[in-house]
Amino acid sequence: MRYRRFGRTGWDASVLGFGAMRLPYLNEDPAQIDEPEAARMLRRAIDGGVNYIDTAYIYHSGQSEGFVGKVLADGYRERVKVATKYPIWQIEKDSDGERILAEQLARLQVPYIDFYLLHGLNAKEWGRVKEFRVLQWAETALASGLIKHLGFSFHDRLEVFKEIIDGYDNWEFCQIQYNYLDIDYQAGREGLRYAAAKGLPVVVMEPLRGGWLAAPPAPIRALFGAKRRSPADLALQWLWSQPEVTVVLSGMSTFPQVEENLASADQAKVGALTKRELTFIDGVRREALKTGWVPCTGCRYCLPCPSEVDIPTSFEAHNLGLYVTEEKRRARVAKHLESTKAGACTACGECEEKCPQHLEIPKLLARACELLGVARAEPPS
Repeated sequence: MRYRRFGRTGWDASVLGFGAMRLPYLNEDPAQIDEPEAARMLRRAIDGGVNYIDTAYIYHSGQSEGFVGKVLADGYRERVKVATKYPIWQIEKDSDGERILAEQLARLQVPYIDFYLLHGLNAKEWGRVKEFRVLQWAETALASGLIKHLGFSFHDRLEVFKEIIDGYDNWEFCQIQYNYLDIDYQAGREGLRYAAAKGLPVVVMEPLRGGWLAAPPAPIRALFGAKRRSPADLALQWLWSQPEVTVVLSGMSTFPQVEENLASADQAKVGALTKRELTFIDGVRREALKTGWVPCTGCRYCLPCPSEVDIPTSFEAHNLGLYVTEEKRRARVAKHLESTKAGACTACGECEEKCPQHLEIPKLLARACELLGVARAEPPS
């Protein structure tokens, strides 16, 4: 495992962090974490040198923090730093911070939280931070020792990111979506460099774009040929080759993914990629962005849907449908899309407000139905 200094904290973080948002689960229900397998994965990651564990109040329908707490209580807590997040959108009154933090401390079975993030800041939630005096509350929590370091995660435009960075003098770190497809999306490369220039360590989420970069569709995968690096390893090394990146979070769902990512992290180094590899990645980016795929990361923030549409799985079917031409396979993909109830979307808009990618979900569901010939109840207006 390689390590990098985590800003002014003086602590060295593992370049690979364990994201507890995509743990394995049972019965197609994210709230039913497969605890024996997920615990095996988390402990293997820590034994392999990972010392940054990331969770949140809402992950796995509120079950992730409790699971992490149970695993770490078995002798692993002293070996890691724990990061979790405050759901800004759930604030209704000034006292909510105290209540939610107390609940998180109990779930995690800890007297304090190492790294505390204001979750998913955008222009709207930044307004709520100011309206409900969240930063003043957080400073009180810092002074009392209930949290050790304050940061934020982010999903919005670059100019909003800079406004948030400059709007508070005591940020100690930030978390952004960044990968080789998203260099000009949300905070992007410019935001990464802006934060680093301010002395902030940057934690990267969605390094594989919800798994798309690890297992791209066949036409994109074919570009890799017999390259010595796998698509996932190349995507991770692209991030680690940049000195501004401190930690790369991976939301690992299987034990082999843990092993593969640990092996990649052992090779992480600034400037590790060759000029030829960087040129190749630029070419993959250009081809990928031409396909018309829906850039859903499968975070499931959009759920539950009032019409019971499984939105992330609908987009998986859409993206597969872009590349499947053989009639029988295409019929199977269409049946899969139908099973997600994509055609039941009424364009109520609830999902769009929750989506960190700011996708026009009803229109995209309509497009998926049209692509695969699935009937829908009512076209979005």
